[in-house]
Amino acid sequence: MQTETGSADSGAPDGAEATADGLLTPLEVIEEQPLHTRAESYLALHAELSARLEGADAPRHG
Repeated sequence: MQTETGSADSGAPDGAEATADGLLTPLEVIEEQPLHTRAESYLALHAELSARLEGADAPRHG
C-alpha cells in the first residue's frame, strides 16, 4: 500500500510517516498513556496548537 506521498506505508496512523510540524510524535506519546491521563494531554496539546495559530495571525514588525 502507498501513502499520498507515494512512499510505502510504514504502519503509522492514516499512512503518515512523519509530519513537518512534528505532530505525529506527541500524538503517539499521548496514545500510549493510560486512558485517564489522555484528556489532560490532549488539552495541553490543544492549548499549544491554539497559541501557535493565534501567534501566526499577529502582525509582524520588521
